[in-house]
Order: sequence, then C-alpha cells, then structure tokens
Amino acid sequence: MRPTGPAGLRIKSPELLVAESGADLEGHGLKRTMGLFQLVCFGVGAIVGTGIFVGLSDSVAEAGPAVAVSYFLAAVTCIFTAFSFAELGGAIPVSGSSYSFAYASLGERTAFLVGWCLLLEYGVSVSAVAVGWSQYLNELLESLTGRHLPDALSSGPGDGGVVNLPAVVVILLAAVLLVRGIRESARATAAMAVLKIGILLFFLAIAFTAFKAGNLTPFAGAGVSGITAGASLAFFSFIGFDAITTAGEEVKNPRRNIPIAILICIGVATLLYVAVALGAIGSLGADAVADKPAALSLIVNQVTDSTVGGGIIAFGAVVAIASVVLAVMYGQTRILMSMSRDGLIPRVFERVSPKTSTPVANTWIVASVFAVPAAFSSLDVVVNLTTIGTLAIMVVVNVAVIALRRSAPELKRTFRVPLYPVCPILGVGFCLYLIWGTGWTTWVQFAVFLAVGALVYALYGRSHSRLAEAAGATPRGV
Repeated sequence: MRPTGPAGLRIKSPELLVAESGADLEGHGLKRTMGLFQLVCFGVGAIVGTGIFVGLSDSVAEAGPAVAVSYFLAAVTCIFTAFSFAELGGAIPVSGSSYSFAYASLGERTAFLVGWCLLLEYGVSVSAVAVGWSQYLNELLESLTGRHLPDALSSGPGDGGVVNLPAVVVILLAAVLLVRGIRESARATAAMAVLKIGILLFFLAIAFTAFKAGNLTPFAGAGVSGITAGASLAFFSFIGFDAITTAGEEVKNPRRNIPIAILICIGVATLLYVAVALGAIGSLGADAVADKPAALSLIVNQVTDSTVGGGIIAFGAVVAIASVVLAVMYGQTRILMSMSRDGLIPRVFERVSPKTSTPVANTWIVASVFAVPAAFSSLDVVVNLTTIGTLAIMVVVNVAVIALRRSAPELKRTFRVPLYPVCPILGVGFCLYLIWGTGWTTWVQFAVFLAVGALVYALYGRSHSRLAEAAGATPRGV
C-alpha cells in the first residue's frame, strides 16, 4: 500500500493501521482481557499519583491558594484534548496512541517526533514518578519504625545522596509484573486505583475538619502569572490519561470502551485534584504546604497531632505512585512496539512473547534505561520538560482530529468531538497557553530535544520505514 498525502508525505491510512494491529479482531499477538472497569482503573492508575501526592507543593509555591484554579485550568486543557483522544481512540483503536494518530493524519516525520516526545511523557515521567515514590516510602518507614533510609541510598546526587535505590526497585518491580501478562497487571492496577481513591477521600475527610476560609486569602497573591505557572506544573498531575489509548489492542470492545474510559478518568481526576488542593490549603494555609515533600502526610499529621494518619497517607501514596509507574511503563512499551512495527526503531521492541503475550525484551529495555535517571536525578529536573513535551503531543492530537475529519470523513467514529471544530481549536489554544507558562529555558531544552529526534529519524527511521519499503518509495521528499 502506497504512502498517501500531499507533498509526498508518508501517511499511513487509519484502515491500514487497524488492519495491521488486528484492532477489530484478536490483536497483534496481544490478548484482549480488559473490560471497561479495568480500563478506567488503568486510566486512574496512570493519572493519580505523583502529581497530587508530591507535585501539589510545587504548584502551591507558584499560585498560592489559587492553585485550585491552576488545577482547574490544567483540567480544562485536558478536557478539550480528551475529547480529541476519545474520538481518535474510538476510530483508530491501536497501541500506538497519539503516535498512530499523527501517522494517519500528518505523516511519518511528525509521527516519529510525536513518538520521540512520548519518550518524555511516558518514559522520563516514569523516572520522575519513581523519585516521588521514594520520598513517600521514606515517610512511611518513618511512620512505622521511626527510621528512614539513609540519604545516600534514597536520593540522587542533586538531592544530597548517591543513588536513589527505592526508585530503581519500583521500576524493576513494575517490569516484573508487566512481563507476566496484561491480565495480572490490569488486576493489580485496578486494586491500587481503588485504594488510592479511598486514601485521598480519607485525606479530604481529615483536612476539611480543620478547614478555615481565612487560609485561602489572599487568594491570588501571585496574580495571573502565578496561576499560569501553577497550571503548567499542575498539568503534570494529569499526564497519563492518554495512556488509555495505548491499550487499544488489549481492551474488549475498544471502539466503545476507550472513549468512555477517557472521559470518566478526566472527570474523576479533576474532582479529586481540586478538592485536595482546597482541603490542603484550607486546613493549614499555603505557606505550610509550599515546597514541602510528602505534603499530604504532613498536613494530616499536623491536623490530627499524630503520625498515624500521615502514615496511612504515606502508604496510600506508595501504592498510588507505584500504580502510575506500572501504567505509564505499560504505555511506553506499547508505543515503542507500534513504532518498531513500522520500522522506525529496531525490531526488538515489537517482539511479543508467545508464552506471556507481552513484549518482554521491550519491557526490560525500558525498565533498564529509565532506572538510570530515576537513580541519579531529582523530580524537578524533568517535570517542566515532560510537561512541554506532553502539551506538544496534545497540540498534534487536536490538529489530527481536524485533519482526519477532512481526509477521512467516512472513518467509523464511535465518539465525535462536541462543538467541532471549536473544541479542538480551544484544545490547541489552551495547550499553547500552558507551554508559554513553562518559561524560555524549557522552550530551549525542548527545541534541542526535538532537534535530536529529527536527527535520529533522518539517520535511522527515514531509511528503515516499512511503509516506504512496502510501496517501493525512496526517502526523498519526505
């Protein structure tokens, strides 16, 4: 099948993507085991974790009490884009997610750069999340035993330690579970998702007993710029909802269940985040929360004048953040599998074990590579870069909806973006607004990252593309 599209773009049709993956049949060596409930739990598992348990304090430092508005602004950005993901996820239910959506609408080069950015969203964020897990593990040990791991073994060099051993351990444990099979991973994620929602509700029940309206004033002392900066940081809390679309080949009835799961997960996360932000600041005030590690445990300890409640929160955070590591690593491996299937990265990433029906080598490579920054980096180093990479992907997904409405109007869509084309355009606008809030230093870092990705595509992906090989096309003009 020949590449299609204007100006010689290598565009892979939605029909070809679906046919190659077997999305309407049995999948590409993968098993369909997840129903709607498990998919929703998987989405909650991917979203709710480090961003609220650890990142809240950073957002509060920027926005003060108005952090609730920052979370809402980040949520609105996600909601517009979630509509686009829901439409595309139902129309092209394959493991490639936004990478495949870009391939079907904007061409191979753009798709490769989207996949490159997904290394930030799914891959690098695994390292960041693992660092947050290590912080709460120490808090839990302190609560249970009165002792904690030495800094040399629980922090990277940038935070006064030598190696963050717990961060490495949680990544390797997630890899073990992932290679065992999607059924086991889905069950574990579902259990952890239910538990962490219960823990956050427990936090709200305690925090609102000490709620004082005066702690919310001055509400927006840092002004609009503070709210915007807080929203850019708060956006990290929502990263992961698009991982739902990476399960396209392992979900029962994906055309129906993927759109529903995306919208449910965004709604649940938004309600929880805004409520937790208000409860945290209303109980102790913004100054007591800003820049504090393990802030939720600290709040509960002070409100109850005991370490028991904080220990419960710490336990919930350990479980919650572990589920994020599991879900996001899953998404990363499925993206790489799709890119490998297209020939844009080495074939080792597409191999599926006939015994476990999982990409075993792919999973262990991902775990090994991203354990390194988890061991030696701090959370702050990657949050902004991960955020801008994710926002850029979301811009592409919103544009892809518009492009596919024009190029493939006959495509079967089980969900359609409401108020089209207003919602996709607003999605692009809100994403660009939050990108502006990340600051010029992050823009420069991201530009360098994209340049490296373009070079990798030029040196490897462009010449190994299976779409071009199948059509007998030359790399020129791409």
